[in-house]
Amino acid sequence: MLELDLTPEQQQIKEAVQALCDNFGDDYWREKDRSHSFPVEFVEAMAKAGWLGITMPPEYGGAGLGITEAALLMQTVGNSAGALAACSAIHINVFAPHAIVVHGTAEQKKRILPPLISGEDVTCFAVTEPDAGLDTTSISTRAVRKDDHYVVSGRKMWISTAQRANKMMLLARTTPLEECRKRTDGMSLFYTDLDRRYVEAREIVKMGRGAVDSNALFIDSLPVPKEDLIGEEGRGFHILLDALNPERILVAAEAVGIGRRALSKATAYAREREVFGRPIGQNQGIAHPLARNWMALESADLMVWQAARLYDAGRPCGPQANAAKYLGAEAAFQACEQAVRTLGGMGYAAEYDVERYLREIMIPNIAPVSREMILNYIGERVLGLPKSY
Repeated sequence: MLELDLTPEQQQIKEAVQALCDNFGDDYWREKDRSHSFPVEFVEAMAKAGWLGITMPPEYGGAGLGITEAALLMQTVGNSAGALAACSAIHINVFAPHAIVVHGTAEQKKRILPPLISGEDVTCFAVTEPDAGLDTTSISTRAVRKDDHYVVSGRKMWISTAQRANKMMLLARTTPLEECRKRTDGMSLFYTDLDRRYVEAREIVKMGRGAVDSNALFIDSLPVPKEDLIGEEGRGFHILLDALNPERILVAAEAVGIGRRALSKATAYAREREVFGRPIGQNQGIAHPLARNWMALESADLMVWQAARLYDAGRPCGPQANAAKYLGAEAAFQACEQAVRTLGGMGYAAEYDVERYLREIMIPNIAPVSREMILNYIGERVLGLPKSY
């Protein structure tokens, strides 16, 4: 978002978040990535400053602001030394509780939201499964009602922060798929304890974002109180949809922030590095790709704020939110790749950080929804083309 478009309050948010992030520099995040250790100090600082509750209702300790301000927060974090690792460490606290705000009871909001906002509770988002992938309607994790509670068994895949989480937002089938009239029926959403007597979180060794864990969850007869059911039983998929557009907007904002940081590193190097007696940035073979990166990032950024404004105005924003995620992830990946190429051999060295950005930016390219599924969505919902899958 252009500085001239920011309200005074939004400018204050950006400056305050930037100042906080500046306390956690490149050395801090390199070490977290190398040692695969969670950035506890960073998350505690964000919680203490109140940023984890930026969109939550004031009566529960939140700031009551919109997705526009949340996107500004996350883009500023993405543009810091922490890049995607910093975003991922707090991302779920910013968007996931939205389902509770909209569909939770007064008792649930009072019980759940304050410890999430303060950082006392750490949650994970347990939706994806190894045999379902993007086809959420095919999940097989079951929640069977037993008197005053449910018993949940199943597997979840690619669950971030589960090594530390004490809570989880869990989607499970309460009615078998074959008994449902529609594939989107029969799933229920729970916010409950991640009780390690019944849940094993097995960390996945992965390509990047070493500071924030990804996991396979194995759930064996987990008892879940009926009070932990969010909304109506069997309507979990529809409830979950309320959080999808905000998540796409936030991921897009984060990606643009990361892309801008990579571009900044590359342009600084191109101005300073001399080969054959001249700065390499004087060569069009270096300058032109970086110029294209800038244009792509700025174009994606415009779609981010368009989607955010529509969402905050209560208007439909599915196409814009999906387009923002697609454009932001693509532009950021191109910027991170070009940063490595601009630095040449030094781009491959950890001390210059751009190799870390490139490894991390792969995640927004494939999650939480792939670029191919976004293209399917736009083709079908916007252009009116026949469904292809």
